[in-house]
Amino acid sequence: MNWQGWAEIALTLGLAVGIGWPLGVYMSRVWNGERTWLDPVLAPVERLFYAAGGIDPRKGQSWIGYAGALLAFNAVGFFLVYGVLRLQGVLPLNPQGFAGLSPHLAFNTAVSFVTNTNWQSYGGETTMSTLSQMLVLTVQNFVSAATGAAIAAALARGFIANKGGDVGNFWSDVIRTTLWVLLPLCVVVALVLVALGVPQTLAAGVTAHTLEGGEQKISLFATASQLAVKQLGINGGGIFNVNSAHPFENPTPLTNLITAVSINVLGWAAFFAFGRSVLAKKDVRALVIAAAVLLSAGAGAIYLTETQAPPAQVAAHVDASVNMEGKEVRFGVPSTAAWAAMTTGASNGSVNGMHSSLMPLGGGVTMFLMQLGEILPGGIGSGVAIMVVMALLAVFVAGLMVGRTPEYLGKKIEAREIQFSMLAVLVIPLFMLGFAALAAILPEALKGLMHAGPHGLSEILYAYVSTTANNGSAFGGLTANAPWWNTTLGLAMMFGRFAPIVAVLAIAGALAAKPKLAPTAGAMPTHGGLFVGLLIGVILILGGLQFFPALALGPIVEHFQALAFVAQR
Repeated sequence: MNWQGWAEIALTLGLAVGIGWPLGVYMSRVWNGERTWLDPVLAPVERLFYAAGGIDPRKGQSWIGYAGALLAFNAVGFFLVYGVLRLQGVLPLNPQGFAGLSPHLAFNTAVSFVTNTNWQSYGGETTMSTLSQMLVLTVQNFVSAATGAAIAAALARGFIANKGGDVGNFWSDVIRTTLWVLLPLCVVVALVLVALGVPQTLAAGVTAHTLEGGEQKISLFATASQLAVKQLGINGGGIFNVNSAHPFENPTPLTNLITAVSINVLGWAAFFAFGRSVLAKKDVRALVIAAAVLLSAGAGAIYLTETQAPPAQVAAHVDASVNMEGKEVRFGVPSTAAWAAMTTGASNGSVNGMHSSLMPLGGGVTMFLMQLGEILPGGIGSGVAIMVVMALLAVFVAGLMVGRTPEYLGKKIEAREIQFSMLAVLVIPLFMLGFAALAAILPEALKGLMHAGPHGLSEILYAYVSTTANNGSAFGGLTANAPWWNTTLGLAMMFGRFAPIVAVLAIAGALAAKPKLAPTAGAMPTHGGLFVGLLIGVILILGGLQFFPALALGPIVEHFQALAFVAQR
């Protein structure tokens, strides 16, 4: 642990927030239909989509209509992905000759990519054809990210409206976010990655001749294009099984920095876009500060744990100053600590090191960051939406303390908003802890574990935490390609994604129907340090009270077991 490591972590997190601010201004212009410099090129393309779909972008939708369109769009996407994966063996662009996926794996994968989770119960280079990677998985990386952005845009309109009846047009929001935000940024980042050595080809692979005279088949794909959207879209699912620890996805320190920053940049941009759209930049800046404080604390905690000597090596009197197991030796501990925090604070899930190889407390921190609700900064739009839900709960708690009806961004927060807010936050522990409890006692589920004891429990808990939070990273050790795991993890992803979305849209509809209020002296300020502290407290209390017992049985017990092992030696 040294100042260079702390500086690397600060640089990585700071660049993401700093670049996110101007992108957020641009994103809000796209949400609001304002003119941008890409309009001459993209406006005709946008009109073609509207004409083909019979869409009138000027026609607003109620929150029920918006939610119905969103669910229908994602249902169609699910069946398309499922069908292509099942028929992969007879479809073209399959130079690898891969067979179609089993029903349970196709179900899990289709739900995973439609929900922006990108959990992978398979090795990408040994399972998915070029067509599957490009036609359905990469396409879902775009539209699932755009779906998340649409949620924040709809919620922003709920705060802006003055006794209004609609929250915007879902089809317009998805099309404009895809065309104006995701596509141009991904083109730029993909070209940069190609220039830095990331492969981009339709070839199945190349044959390498080893020094011993043998031959080794090396898989190749259109890696750069999928890598760009997997990071910028906060998706996380990689072409290769080891994700961004693979040298083809992450060949140099510069690609490592670019892709690490890309994990969070549009998540932060959505915060700033929301603030500009609701004309409450100071209030949303408080949300950014709260999220940045928690994310920085998480990255710092991981760095502290991983720069300690592994207890087993200490007990064996082996000289080891840091825990390098499962880490990329080219980049070191600071890079893994920053990446692990950023990928679990966002709903990304990509990795450049193996989380199962982190020290017990380091692995526990990655789980805890996801258990907070994927709001640091979370997915594009979905992260700021859930953070606003946390803010509603914070002002509600403050209102109870002083005996006043709480207000937030010019809207009274009443029973209906709080009821849907609780639905949005309680569905997360229900599926994380409920499925984990079942898996811990069912013999069929326990067959998939590599480890017993606390680490085995961490494998179970991490899987359901990651999928319910729509993160998608894996703890390692768990063999998830089995009917029980694929089915239950798929259900966790589905409910973890769409139940909070519907709740947030219901909140947007309720807020839109209310009058916009002018600020009053009696309302609690929601832009100062007091509110930031209150918001952080609410987030930690929700996470701590709901998940601390499970964490105590997993990573915390494992930590004390390791200390006891050292003491016995």
